[in-house]
Parts: sequence; structure tokens; C-alpha cells
Amino acid sequence: MATDTERVPKQPIHPSVIARLDPEYLEFHNKHLLYLTPPHTLPWDPSIRSGPAVPGSSEPLKVGKTEDFDLPHTKFRAFTPEGPPPVNGWPVFIFFHGGAKCVVITVDYRLAPEHPYPTAVEDAIDSLHWVINNGKEKLSVNLQQIAVGGSSSGGNLAAILALKAIEMQPPIPIIFQLLIVPVTDNTASVEDSWAENALTPWLSPGRMMWFRHNYLPNKEDWTKWDASPLFAPEHLIKQLPRTWIAVNELDILRDEGIQYGEKLKAAGAAVHIELYKGAPHPIMAMDGVLKIGKKLVSDAVDALKNAFDT
Repeated sequence: MATDTERVPKQPIHPSVIARLDPEYLEFHNKHLLYLTPPHTLPWDPSIRSGPAVPGSSEPLKVGKTEDFDLPHTKFRAFTPEGPPPVNGWPVFIFFHGGAKCVVITVDYRLAPEHPYPTAVEDAIDSLHWVINNGKEKLSVNLQQIAVGGSSSGGNLAAILALKAIEMQPPIPIIFQLLIVPVTDNTASVEDSWAENALTPWLSPGRMMWFRHNYLPNKEDWTKWDASPLFAPEHLIKQLPRTWIAVNELDILRDEGIQYGEKLKAAGAAVHIELYKGAPHPIMAMDGVLKIGKKLVSDAVDALKNAFDT
């Protein structure tokens, strides 16, 4: 078997960012991520999805029950807490990509390149309709306490779903959105908001453009607000609910997450933006090995719990 000294590093950290990185992440990266081949450098194969997106996640928490339900074109998994539901039913969190005492629904939205834009948006909308039409009976949820959230591309879908809910007839009341390192601007590039973090680890411009071209093969779609919520019209933005946004200091998506939060603030929404110093893009999924990843998850759970308790 080849030793580390014989293998070729596939994801070396650029010298210019070493001093800026969280030291715990730096150590883990050099031990466990350095020799992993980035998927965007390989020929496309659906089996790429079979492994964990990022090593280092924590063990799943115990729940009362786990159930799978069908949507028109896909399915979702519902995690219900232990014990009896509150008098008015469980709060419900529709999550894309637990801890708070609520039913958590994770949507198996269809993926690109087999299913490009707007398929994932359609599946997100279907999941919300299912909750409204079936959630009270099937999962004992409280339809006055619906929150949405997601990470990265899932944060993109959650932001779009919160906007779509306002457009629905009648509008569906989302009380909170939790957006973790969200994609909000699919026109961003190394010429603008990505410039400062273009050499940071894990989510490189090359990898991000690979995702973008798979999901949005037609460039004319990049500025549509149900692909890039940063371009959503003012009349929808000003109706958005309370929002919590996590951005990572060493992430190419940092600035567009901040810009989205500032746009919401300017329109009158209650927004909190939390910046994680020294953190690259994937730390939420590394909460089993990184203190900063554990803190992000804990902060997100607290924000969700506070939204349901208010």
C-alpha cells in the first residue's frame, strides 16, 4: 500500500491561506482530506454521491421515529422527537441538503445533472404543499409553526421556498428561515465576490462552477430569482420572515450570503448574520471533529428553537 509520502496530494492548501484557517480544520484537512480527489475533476458518475460529502460528521441523534413519505416525483424522510406532541402539534422544520424539539423533514430532491433547474425547486414546493395538506394528520405538526432551512445548495432552495410561499394562493406562513452558507447569487465569480477566497480549501471556484453548470446549464437562468434569490423582487423580500444566516470567513460563498442578509435587512426583515472566523465552506458537516463545526450546528439549533419559542 502506498504511504502518504508516495501519494500525490489532491487538495493541498494554498500557502497564502494557511495562517487564516482555523488550526483544527487545518490539521484535519492535512490528515484526512488532502488525498481525496475532488469530484469535479473526475468524469461524471452518479456513484460520486454514494459516499459522505465531507468526512467528520457527528453520530445521528436519537429520535422517536423515522418515516418516509412520497412526494409527486421524489420522497422525504421525517424525524419525529420522542414523547407526545405539544397540544397544538409539533413545530416542523423543512430542511434541504435536529436538535430542536420539532419534526424535521429532509427532502430527497432530485439532483442535477440528471434533473437540472428548476426540478429541485419544484420538489421543494411539493414538500411544502405536502406539509400543509398532510402534516397535521400524518405527523401531528402545527401548521402555524413552519420553518425552512438548508446548507449551501440546500440553503439556496430554502431561501427560494420562503419566497415561493409568499406567492402561493393563499400565501403559506413560514415563520423562520435558517440559511447556512447559502448560494444566493449564481452570477458570482472570481472577478467579484469570490476573489478574496478563491484559494481557500474545499469549495474552489472550479468545484463551484462544476455544480453551477450541472444545475444551471443555461446561462440565461443564472439571474432568475428562483435560481439566485439575491435577485428576488422587493415586494417579496419585504415579506420574508425572521432569518438566521451563517457564513464562513474562508468560503467563496461568504459575501453573497452577507449581501442577501443585508438586502433583507434593508427591506425590514429581522436578520441575524453569524460569521465563523477561520472557517472554510464545509464545517457544518464536520461537527464530529471540529469545535467550530459543532458551534455552528449548536448556534443553528438555538436559533431554530428560539424561533419556535417566540
